[in-house]
Amino acid sequence: MTSFQTYLLGFIILVIGLAIAAYLLGLEPLWIAVGAIVLIGIGIITATNHTKPRDPQQPRTY
Repeated sequence: MTSFQTYLLGFIILVIGLAIAAYLLGLEPLWIAVGAIVLIGIGIITATNHTKPRDPQQPRTY
């Protein structure tokens, strides 16, 4: 499993836990779904930023 997949799996588990907590607190399912979609989008963006290879530094010429 790549580090991207591991990061994203952990984030999805976190989102599921937060959605269950929101349901138990009585929030409407529509708002829970909206929040889950937004959080999963944020998770994909951060997973990509954390796991993408860095561009090699080019030597500076003056």
